[in-house]
Amino acid sequence: MAAARRPTEVIPVIQTNTSPTLDGLFKRILARKPDAPALLDPINKQRITGQPPRNLTFAEADRAITALSAHFIESGLPSNSVIAVQLPNTVEFVLTVLAAHRAGLVVALFPLLWRQAELTVALNRTGARAIVSMSRIDGVVHSDLAMNAAAEAFSIRHVCGFGSDLPEGMASLDLALSADSTTSRAVVQDGRKAAIVSFDFTSDGFRPVPRTHLNLIAGGLALSLESDVPQGSTIMSAFTPSSFAGLTSSLVIWLLSGGTLALHHPFDGDVLEQQIVEHSCDTLVAPAQLALRLGEIDMAARLPTLRTMIGLWRAPEQVASSPPWTQPQVTLTDVYLFGEAGLFAARRTAADGAPALVRPGPHSAPREVPGSSISGEIFLTPRGTLALRGPMISAAPYAPPPPPSDSLIAQPPRDYVDTDYAARIDRQTGAICITAPPTGIMAVGGYRFLSGDLQEWARRLGQGALLTALPDRLSGHRLAGRAQDNGRAREALAELGLNPLMVEAFRDRANQT
Repeated sequence: MAAARRPTEVIPVIQTNTSPTLDGLFKRILARKPDAPALLDPINKQRITGQPPRNLTFAEADRAITALSAHFIESGLPSNSVIAVQLPNTVEFVLTVLAAHRAGLVVALFPLLWRQAELTVALNRTGARAIVSMSRIDGVVHSDLAMNAAAEAFSIRHVCGFGSDLPEGMASLDLALSADSTTSRAVVQDGRKAAIVSFDFTSDGFRPVPRTHLNLIAGGLALSLESDVPQGSTIMSAFTPSSFAGLTSSLVIWLLSGGTLALHHPFDGDVLEQQIVEHSCDTLVAPAQLALRLGEIDMAARLPTLRTMIGLWRAPEQVASSPPWTQPQVTLTDVYLFGEAGLFAARRTAADGAPALVRPGPHSAPREVPGSSISGEIFLTPRGTLALRGPMISAAPYAPPPPPSDSLIAQPPRDYVDTDYAARIDRQTGAICITAPPTGIMAVGGYRFLSGDLQEWARRLGQGALLTALPDRLSGHRLAGRAQDNGRAREALAELGLNPLMVEAFRDRANQT
């Protein structure tokens, strides 16, 4: 009888020529330039997480990815199982995602604003087998949040985290990195396999949205080609990575460019400028409002190396009314985000710096070059809403339930997503005008939720409590609350495990000017 394999035995990864994966892209860069800088931490990481910043070459990043992948395998996580990740915009996030893919796992992206209530729902909906967190992020003990949520999710078998002072029962991934294990297993590198699960809110409620490696690469190509990110770029990412847009605009663009990815945990304007100058960044990925605010400074003097700005609009209906771009030495690309449904990008090329006109039909990447590859299609539905179709779109999660029918012939699957954003065609220009966000959906920055949830949580606070969303030019909406005792209302909402946006809606304003 053959001897049983030891836990640390190295089994080669199966390589196929089917289609690329994110880890496959990383290994191609590694083979070309192992000693080139790959990942740069925020310079203020000590304040954010309590850990010193680290800067890694591709070879150093590969060793860390291998060690983390080995830890996941040795922990008994089976191939194709889901691992939840709630991490800041630091090197650990990138290493964990690539390590999970190398181990054959699917990554569920959890926003940092989520607290125990939302974490528990997402863990149970995805059947996650593990969760990865950080001991502290911006003063919040996320390790305790992960442990408490995992206790309410029957599928969780492994809880691990980075940082010091981890609670009892949480495995230290810093120790896993120092152990430097090389355990691996046979994994088919196929871009058609599921890579991530992100989470959206539609009028029908909470919705997990899975995507393949090819979906992610298609999204990254649409952004990098339209914005003309050069090969070997040093990219500064100042956008939270816990979404499809956040991942494609940072990790995927970095892998496609083969350059260096510098990370900034949002937001500290002075630190961001310092990082851009210190690392000689030529590309900045940031929320569009921050990009336009930077456009008001003397960028040629203060950020002399910057050449490309990618501004992401969480409220795409605001693009048309945005101020013109006035920095000729830096190109600005507007990225229209529609929750987790999808995105498209349009670079500003007009002399007046106005947003580019976006017409319905197939969209090429880059948009202004005839004959370039199709990145997607934009069209209006009979309902007067915007719909998206293309290689980055995962249509199945958004498909409506099949209508009752006596026919035994199944209806063909729908290959597009209705974003529910109201839109119309401008008669003079033929361009699409996005007029309103989906009804019943509230967005505060990157956090989306049902408007009915506000009333539900307010009712739990007792008679006289009010929680509402007010329009906000920068973030879409902002929350405001009123109760007989705001302090007790905050405590009650925190005990219910709600996110800080709802809790802080009941902050005392008596002393505010």
